[in-house]
Amino acid sequence: MPTPHISAPDGAFAKTVLMPGDPLRAKFVAENYLQDVQMVTAVRNMYGFTGKYKGKPISVMGSGMGMPSMGIYSYELYDVYGVENIIRIGSAGSYRESLGVMDVVLVDSAYSDSTFARMMNGCIDKVIKPSAELNAVIMQTAVERNVCCKLAAVHSTDVFYTDPRMESFLQLRDRTHADCVEMESFALFHNANALGRRAAALLTISDSFCTKTEISSTERETSLTMMIELALEAGVSIE
Repeated sequence: MPTPHISAPDGAFAKTVLMPGDPLRAKFVAENYLQDVQMVTAVRNMYGFTGKYKGKPISVMGSGMGMPSMGIYSYELYDVYGVENIIRIGSAGSYRESLGVMDVVLVDSAYSDSTFARMMNGCIDKVIKPSAELNAVIMQTAVERNVCCKLAAVHSTDVFYTDPRMESFLQLRDRTHADCVEMESFALFHNANALGRRAAALLTISDSFCTKTEISSTERETSLTMMIELALEAGVSIE
């Protein structure tokens, strides 16, 4: 049934949902990759679509920015709409020279100082893992498609703008043991674990703290095709 945040009817979502942060990226994926596609929700302009990719049902929906927003949408997709798999398709900032702009990474752990997990169900873990099964499907798909997909530990932060007197990115990297930084994966993984579902995160490096290079906001919306196609191929391969 509809929620305060998602207006879709029962059965509107496929068992696997791709989740970019940006709802316009969800729209881009739906319009350029899915057949027989329908918009199933647009509450607060957080667009959700369901269609078919290579004849198999799949959905795509925005999560918004940050863990509170991801926490709401992923929880409702899992708990209310019966979604079994969510693959985040997002962007991240690189903490290491070995991860360059436009590299595709698959998250194998998410570190956070956030209170999200503790407030949600008392979990005090600072590192949360994605679904090993889902990650295996994605990596196998990457091998089959000859896509360079690097495993990476991610720092999921609550704060985009920080006082530089607090911690430099080098200090953050060393303290969190992370390779890159974003704002949603920790909450997604925690919800999946709490509800007995599966989650993964594919990220494209959009900027580098090491080289001070970045892609534009338009490129973030429309040019991350390697990651998107890998997620789609993996999404319809899940048993």
